[in-house]
Amino acid sequence: MKLKKNGATEQKVYALAAPLAESLGLVIWDVRFEKEGASWYLRVFIDKDEGISIDDCEAMSRPLSDLLDEADPIDQQYFLEVGSAGLERDLVRESHFAASIGAVVRMRLIRPDETGQKEYVGALESFDKEQVRLVLEDDTTVTAPFANIAHIKWHEDF
Repeated sequence: MKLKKNGATEQKVYALAAPLAESLGLVIWDVRFEKEGASWYLRVFIDKDEGISIDDCEAMSRPLSDLLDEADPIDQQYFLEVGSAGLERDLVRESHFAASIGAVVRMRLIRPDETGQKEYVGALESFDKEQVRLVLEDDTTVTAPFANIAHIKWHEDF
């Protein structure tokens, strides 16, 4: 796993969307511009402390669509999707890790580590460009290099 950086299109959209989100009491968790099959999708993931409702998505989607039409930052045709970052959201950007210090996360490894385990649940204690460190429920710590991490997500124990 590598920390992702926003591409130029994602940066432009973020710059347009962030003030709008703030005016609605929301924050932008992530912006992704992705090709699936023959179609392009602009996905804007929003968040707020109380959680996201369909009304929040609609309140963000309509004016954002207007802003994007006016600014026209994307040359090709695309589908706009505005949605919640989700309870078990992926941590893929440095800002996600920084915002999640202390949060309980589930880390899945590509290969088992020296203990034979491939999955850990614990509080995100720290990270840098090379590795992630979790504090487990029994107060032990585990450190894993990004090169061996398949994914890290917020963890909710249902």
